[in-house]
Amino acid sequence: MYFTDRGVEELAARRGEEEVAISWLAERLRDFVDLNPEFETPIERFATWLARLDDEDDE
Repeated sequence: MYFTDRGVEELAARRGEEEVAISWLAERLRDFVDLNPEFETPIERFATWLARLDDEDDE
């Protein structure tokens, strides 16, 4: 288990029953980067990965 899995597990435990809009998630990611600019690159990569997850060209 990666160290970051603890955060993912907490997210699933606390909010696993919720449904959210992608626009809500995008706004939360922007808020996070505003508060933590040193994470801009990883958040950008994560958002791009999510956006392209179903693209057949990337396989």
